Amino acid sequence: MIIPSKLYKQYEKDCKEHLPTVGKPIDYPINLKCVYYMPTKRRVDLVNLLEATCDMLVHYGVLQDDKSDIVYSHDGSCVSYDKNNPRTEIEIERRIVE
Repeated sequence: MIIPSKLYKQYEKDCKEHLPTVGKPIDYPINLKCVYYMPTKRRVDLVNLLEATCDMLVHYGVLQDDKSDIVYSHDGSCVSYDKNNPRTEIEIERRIVE
């Protein structure tokens, strides 16, 4: 079992107030686009950021699960820089999978 760090737990707690309230968690294929505006130009790991975001969306009931049958893609996700307004912008778009 992996125990989240104190910093991650605080980040998870801080994010809760910004997440939408949904009646039923999303259980259909989506593209989850995440743009991370960081306060510094320090290199970060996009994959770890995406993993943390998916875990939080599941934890707070936005997504039913973060497996590939629901989070079909992360098209458009990237890391950018905004010293004055660091943030994460999330777009969820339904995907039609054939």
